[in-house]
Amino acid sequence: MHQYHTEQDIIDVYQRQVDMVFKICYSYMKNIADSEDAVSNTFMKYIQSPKTFDTFEHEKAWFILTATNVCKDLLKQFWRRHQYLDENTVTKLEIFSVDSTLEAVLKLPAKYKTVIYLYYYEGYQTEEIARILHKSPSTVRNQLARARKILKRKLGDMYE
Repeated sequence: MHQYHTEQDIIDVYQRQVDMVFKICYSYMKNIADSEDAVSNTFMKYIQSPKTFDTFEHEKAWFILTATNVCKDLLKQFWRRHQYLDENTVTKLEIFSVDSTLEAVLKLPAKYKTVIYLYYYEGYQTEEIARILHKSPSTVRNQLARARKILKRKLGDMYE
């Protein structure tokens, strides 16, 4: 295997991005063990690629997209489709302030969960999310609107 990044580069990138990557992975995988696997896979993709970043925002966007894709790939695997996860057995994490809103967000379909996460939790604007996810801004706005409707229906007056 070719070494594309120095050990210090890897450590620095890991320290900057690991918390965000873990939160994204946990929002998809819904348990610690699978989230940790997805985080490892995400950073392995970085380590094994010659990828360099122009800015820290470029780096962050790459990790968001890569972590999302890693999780989607893991969820497509046959054994995941047939594994039963009881919502009550999912370990709650201290890094999230788990409330009914976050629980509702975690239950959204993946395409809605991703745009909601990027918009509300990471502070990206719709145009930035569109670039990160390789979608049109109007698609992102539509997904945000649909996600908000679902959340409002699930959360009722609390959401307003």
